[in-house]
Amino acid sequence: MTETDMQAIAIARPGGPEGLELQRQPLPQCGDDEVLIRVGAAGVNGPDLAQRRGHYDPPPGASPLPGLEVAGEIAALGQGVSGWQVGDRVMALANGGGYAEYAAVPAGQVLPVPAGWTLVEAAALPETWFTITQTLVIRAGLEPGMTVLVHGAAGGIGGAAIQIATILGARAIGVVSSTAKADYASRLGAFATIDYTHEDIAARALALTDGRGVDRIVDIIGGPMTEKNIAASARGGHIVQVSTLDGANTNLSLRTIMARQLTLSGSTLRPQTPATKAAIAARIRTDLLPALSQPGFIKPAITTFPLAQAADAHRAMEARSHVGKIVLVTAFGSSPLP
Repeated sequence: MTETDMQAIAIARPGGPEGLELQRQPLPQCGDDEVLIRVGAAGVNGPDLAQRRGHYDPPPGASPLPGLEVAGEIAALGQGVSGWQVGDRVMALANGGGYAEYAAVPAGQVLPVPAGWTLVEAAALPETWFTITQTLVIRAGLEPGMTVLVHGAAGGIGGAAIQIATILGARAIGVVSSTAKADYASRLGAFATIDYTHEDIAARALALTDGRGVDRIVDIIGGPMTEKNIAASARGGHIVQVSTLDGANTNLSLRTIMARQLTLSGSTLRPQTPATKAAIAARIRTDLLPALSQPGFIKPAITTFPLAQAADAHRAMEARSHVGKIVLVTAFGSSPLP
């Protein structure tokens, strides 16, 4: 390597998207247990928007730059890293710093790019797949045959939940706001969809499960949606809260939760320990990654922006009208494959 600096997107002024600024910055240092990735593409996620607004600080020691998922090629290895080589095509969950031409990532959070996937496609996976694997699969104990209600089914988190549930033998119901989003959720594997703009979510979920209710719910909405989730849950159901787009406060009937033996759990991914993130990566590698390389696997819909247009990417994310994932592409990621 001869480079000493790189292009990166910094949060020059916390607040709106206009506070994102393209800068020249030194290459990140590669720690003993890290790999340095030459970034081809970086996914855009809700936590990035929260960090830009000043509401989601990076954990101690993490890069202050936004960006939690990348795909690219390994450019350097820390002294304690084994199992990888310079030049390997990888995707990774970053602790920060993904909006840049290079990112240093703990080796335990790195996965191979699935066969047949481009770097842009692979960059759409890690943050959402780590999140759903941790919350729905590991913590909520998803099992084959369960029914999963997925809010935001046409977005990044929702799409990951549908595909992971399907791979593991569960049945997903996607909650959407349009026919186009319903079609997309169905292509990803949802056996049914509910359009919340004109359908009663709880009533429809009960009808789709012969009155039993759903076993698991993945919710990114929060606020008043929590009451609807409780009404849609089966006895012993588990509601997984991963975001609160419509509000962090709600009214809960504790008696209902007790009587129906419901569980409501919440979690954020970024503050988890390196050991926890490495365990999630190992679970993805063994239980989920093989399915991604199978012929016919449906890849997420992706909208791309050049790295320098990160502000426009954030505006598109905030509009909540896109389908699938939004990904930033570097000059390296735009270049033809050798």
